[in-house]
Amino acid sequence: MEPKPRIGVYICHCGVNISATVNVKQVAEYAATLPGVAVSRDYLYMCSDPGQGLIQQDIEEYGLNRVVVASCSPRMHEPTFRGAAQQVGLNPYLVEMANIREQCSWVHTDREAATEKAKSLVASVVAKAALLQPLEEREVGVTPGALVIGGGIAGMAAALDVADTGFPVYLVEKSDHLGGRLADLNRTFPTLEPVEELLGPLIERIQTHPNVTVFLTSRVVEVEGYVGNFELAVHSTPVSRSGSDSPHPGPPPSERERGGRGEAEPETSNPEPETHTLSVGSIIIATGYDVFDPHRKPELGYGQYSNVITSLEMERRLAERDLSVDGRTPKHVAFIQCVGSRDVQVGNPYCSRVCCMYTAKQSRLVRDMLPETDVTVFFMDVRTFGKGAEEFFDEARAKGVLYRRGNISEIIRRGDRVVLVGEDTLLARPIEFEADLVVLAVGMEARSDTADLSTLLKLPRSSDGFFLELHPKLRPVDTAVDGVFLAGCCQAPKDIPDTVAQAKAAASSALIPLIRGTVPAESATAVVDEEWCAGCGMCVEVCPFGAPSLDLLWGVSKINPVLCKGCGTCAVTCPSKAIRLQHFTAKQILAQVDALVG
Repeated sequence: MEPKPRIGVYICHCGVNISATVNVKQVAEYAATLPGVAVSRDYLYMCSDPGQGLIQQDIEEYGLNRVVVASCSPRMHEPTFRGAAQQVGLNPYLVEMANIREQCSWVHTDREAATEKAKSLVASVVAKAALLQPLEEREVGVTPGALVIGGGIAGMAAALDVADTGFPVYLVEKSDHLGGRLADLNRTFPTLEPVEELLGPLIERIQTHPNVTVFLTSRVVEVEGYVGNFELAVHSTPVSRSGSDSPHPGPPPSERERGGRGEAEPETSNPEPETHTLSVGSIIIATGYDVFDPHRKPELGYGQYSNVITSLEMERRLAERDLSVDGRTPKHVAFIQCVGSRDVQVGNPYCSRVCCMYTAKQSRLVRDMLPETDVTVFFMDVRTFGKGAEEFFDEARAKGVLYRRGNISEIIRRGDRVVLVGEDTLLARPIEFEADLVVLAVGMEARSDTADLSTLLKLPRSSDGFFLELHPKLRPVDTAVDGVFLAGCCQAPKDIPDTVAQAKAAASSALIPLIRGTVPAESATAVVDEEWCAGCGMCVEVCPFGAPSLDLLWGVSKINPVLCKGCGTCAVTCPSKAIRLQHFTAKQILAQVDALVG
């Protein structure tokens, strides 16, 4: 016979986050009167070591077989409290949390009403806890290897960190060269280091590393499996070119970059596409970004006037040391900031983070190259975060670059020159400014193929189109799909130091399952009662993780417990109610509802 529930209830003050709005002691006193509760306490910070120790002490002293913690979101500290209970022998799935911070104290101002709501939330969770069943924790083995999608600086930095640890890495790049967007640049800020000095050695390391296999002109077309055991299909179109026509820094691509090993094959005019099947334990997404297309702002004259160019085109001109316009040396050069960024009309309300600094870099290089040329930067706001950035901005102004706060609404032609028409937002008056050359500081956008990869890997995206991290502060490189990590500008606009930092963080996270050799599998999964299952296949259609499948021999659904994430979609869809979600059974949910309305 199963023992009666002996529940311990612990109410957290969370400093003043909860206690400023909720009478915590009153909630603890109320919890002590609930059925099955053996002890009820409140503490300043339940997640602290003393708070966890208090729970562990009560489990042993009072013989508790259930624990309820009323504090913050379970997303933040559920693993903390489960781990504390497990250390003293209590099954971690006999621990339940009530969210009285985000769902109560943070959204209310009436202390009395918030306290009553907190009581109701605690009562509902206690009712569910009384019906909890222990679940078995499971682990699965890991395939030792990683896939990196994207061959820019983020992808290469991540690949090298994983490869240096001794694990094989497959680097898949869509284009026919490594380097990504960085290869399109001339110099970096704030050191003005030539890009080839930064990129060349990095590509050399990738090409010669014994643990790295590079697939150029390749893309991932199929993904199966789960964390620790991903099966992928990579479609490659081999490229034929001589070693002397590589358009970017670094040595020419080796045969290993085309997916092969050993001697290089003879060049062919029509190479046959190849499909490679790869098995890895972790995946790192480093697909980068797209540059905003200024054709979407026709009022700025891009594509109409030869002396209106983008910042990327300016990079090439600076590299070639040729700033001439129709054979003439420009006397007035203007830069327009925030083209395609901080612009709700084009769907990009965010800041691209790099435009202020690369404009300062380019404007300074123009002054160095053409000391007699006037350089004016039209800006909304100047944002120069980062080490050495503010000093670099000051140096650009000291070189004679004029910054003018203004909003340019239109560019028109006047003879051989163009006229910038808009408003001086500092003086609040209209302006017309003539220039020989105009540079549009274009921002970053999510790649146009992000949706395809999002669908393939079942990765969520934020409203701006970039891939969404699992938690902006605590898990900035993780995704909602276990074993898949984000690096670089596929997650949000960022500069080179932040890109490399995130790439190395992603590599570190991707290495955890590879080094451990096993990964924990979700225990609160869906299970099928085969006697009730009609084999309709609706669960297969709705599952976002591909966990259910139809057994054609028996005509019933089978659920892969490793793929299942316990979302419950299949359980609520099943017309015959043959699927039950462990840890969220119908009895448990109804008990919560009864406690809330009773």
